[in-house]
Amino acid sequence: MTEIDQTAIKEDLYEAVNGEWLKTAKIPDDKPATGGFNDLVDDIDKKLMADLDKLVETPSDDPRMQEATKLYQLAKDFKRRDQEGTQPLQDRLAKLTVLNSYADYQKIWGQLILEGSASPVSFDIDADMKNATVYALFAAAPGLILPEKSYYAKDNPQGPQLLKMWSEMTKKLLQKVGYSEEEADDLIDDTIQFDSLLVPHVKSAEESADYSKMYNPQSFAEFTAHTAQLDLGAVIQELVGAKPTKVIVTEPKYFAALNSILQDHFAIFKSWLIVNEVLGQAGLLTDELRTISGEYGRALSGSKKPVNQRKFAFYLTRGIFSQVIGDYYGKKYFGPEAKADVTHMVKQMVDVYKQRLANNDWLGNATKEKAITKLNHLGIQVGYPDQIPDLYNHLKVDPTKSLLENVNDLGVVANRELFSRWNQPVDRLRWEMSAATVNAYYHPFKNIIVFPAAILQAPFYSLQQSSSENYGGIGAVIAHEISHAFDNNGALFDEYGNLHNWWTKEDTAHFQKLAQKMIDEFNGLPFAGQKVNGKLTVSENIADGGGLSCALAAAKEEDNYSAQAFFINWARIWRMKATTQYMQLLLSIDVHAPNKLRANVQAQNQDDFFTAFDIHKGDGMWKAPADRVNIW
Repeated sequence: MTEIDQTAIKEDLYEAVNGEWLKTAKIPDDKPATGGFNDLVDDIDKKLMADLDKLVETPSDDPRMQEATKLYQLAKDFKRRDQEGTQPLQDRLAKLTVLNSYADYQKIWGQLILEGSASPVSFDIDADMKNATVYALFAAAPGLILPEKSYYAKDNPQGPQLLKMWSEMTKKLLQKVGYSEEEADDLIDDTIQFDSLLVPHVKSAEESADYSKMYNPQSFAEFTAHTAQLDLGAVIQELVGAKPTKVIVTEPKYFAALNSILQDHFAIFKSWLIVNEVLGQAGLLTDELRTISGEYGRALSGSKKPVNQRKFAFYLTRGIFSQVIGDYYGKKYFGPEAKADVTHMVKQMVDVYKQRLANNDWLGNATKEKAITKLNHLGIQVGYPDQIPDLYNHLKVDPTKSLLENVNDLGVVANRELFSRWNQPVDRLRWEMSAATVNAYYHPFKNIIVFPAAILQAPFYSLQQSSSENYGGIGAVIAHEISHAFDNNGALFDEYGNLHNWWTKEDTAHFQKLAQKMIDEFNGLPFAGQKVNGKLTVSENIADGGGLSCALAAAKEEDNYSAQAFFINWARIWRMKATTQYMQLLLSIDVHAPNKLRANVQAQNQDDFFTAFDIHKGDGMWKAPADRVNIW
């Protein structure tokens, strides 16, 4: 471990640990950021791309990996794509161009949903939040042009600028696929007009962060009565093959307005469909169109260049064959020994959490018992899944078809499988992300925590690091995910993942008071020329705080415990250098606080931090004991 200036830590932990790195770190041209997580992603990308290149020459024994390799080859063949030009997209646009009414659209609506095209209703399948053993049908609003509702506010100067950039990019694409300048302008004006009809009725990022407000079950009759313009019942039956007794509506305000949004607006709705089709598919055509289609996204994030052709082919392949590539990565680069070691570490952290709950001084006994029951039922998944879903046995690539046709065909197979899960038992062992993803998650509807192999490496975890460093890294991440079971969202779900209040009134009131302290601690903190939204980030901040204090308790149990090594590695894992545009975008839409604040503020909530580095009043990192927020 490199020597860190102790005096500098008293002023700013994050800067003291990461300052030298920040001076020299370069943000890759095709990325908006670099740092702890991003460095691992880059390394994994390189490994897997090299492996896929080899598998093109010497095919894998796994037929699923053979199909992934075929897609990778097809996606890399830009010469062929340039020869095919825009023809693969013309065939799809022809289906939309001939539409004259909602009745016409209704005939192809189900198929378009399966193909992943834009839709006035976004349908999904997930565990029923009140009966988490069964898959239910969810309905939400479509996405907006701008990243989040607040960008449309009159006092947000970024909104008009971004809309202008989006319009410029979209105009170029529309003209490249055969529309005249006048037609392109009309299509864009119509699309912006239709988008503006959605804005007042959809949720903001802050509203979406409250999971309990997602659960608004409606009967089939109630849901299908929302609009006379389209037959919602018919499309649902086409997708799931039956009439569900209920549909879980995540945005009731939107569905209450759906009829007025659609009524007398077919012309602009049709333009919205066409524009979204072009935007969604252009990246699968020529390299010129792929480059243009990323302009708005790059403006949003501050990335200077598109990813290169090889990386594009890899990302596309990994997205579609995520579990297959994750399984390959996990078995080759992680292995059963590390899987067993980290599983042991997770169980250890769960035990620490149980002890902390048992000794908790503000929870009543009834709530404590239920919390410990929830931990006893917690599903733990580490490294890579034991089984890959059957879906991947059915994903077949046809090299005689264009990349665009293949991607859409594969999407149909995946979506058919998704909708076939309706009313079936929930598979708690099914992963939501690839084992090759540098991340981890807690799923409240399933009460499971998942740690993909990709995150289980230095600086998060390594046999070459001390136990205190490992606890400050992966230990805190593990405990963070466990803490999600008891954050402001997770705490509303029971041991089976059901939305069910298991708290006493007194404990709920106390918890809400503590959660408000966490909101207040972060709310309004200045960052990247803007301010943190304490309410948007509260669940992640509660999980960070719980994770850090729990990991610290576990680290103390080890013989070679070092508080300094623990906090230094905690700050190291959050190092990140990003474009200003990207940091500002995250402040608007991300439920996590900025990395620097995650590192510093949570350390300031731990009493041991102050003793470890001899921090006193007057030092930059000092925080009065009364202002330190500790929930778990």
